[in-house]
Amino acid sequence: MGYRAITCLLTAIAVCGGASVSQAQNSSTVGTGSASESSGTVGSAGSGSAGDTSASTVGTAGTSSDEDGASASSLGSAGSAAGGDKNTSRTNIHGNENNLHGKSQAKAMDQGGTWSKSKTQMKVKQGEELSTRTKTMSHEAGGPPSKSTSSSTVDVE
Repeated sequence: MGYRAITCLLTAIAVCGGASVSQAQNSSTVGTGSASESSGTVGSAGSGSAGDTSASTVGTAGTSSDEDGASASSLGSAGSAAGGDKNTSRTNIHGNENNLHGKSQAKAMDQGGTWSKSKTQMKVKQGEELSTRTKTMSHEAGGPPSKSTSSSTVDVE
């Protein structure tokens, strides 16, 4: 199921993301998660676009343990921004043997007040709880912003 969830997230980014060509503002997110016995995975992704700007982020987290209690966890994230006069993206991943945390942010801005941004956060807590959250926003001058949020939490026993 883990590979299927990641494939769905990447497909969502491909469908929702990409540099826009002077289109109306749009924000969309997707999240999924599953657990089976002593392993689990979560992921979320999102994309926002307004005018010629576009910003997308994606993140996944997973953990697994065997019957002897040995466990391993992983976390991955990325983001990109395009089309603006000022584009920024950054990813931070940190943690220790018990907890992992990650965050990706991307933002594209035009001088005329049009912008798009996306942020994805992931956590692995004690190898027992996985969570992810993605929030996207886009805005064209003269109107309210478009917003979308998606989250998923999985408890692993």
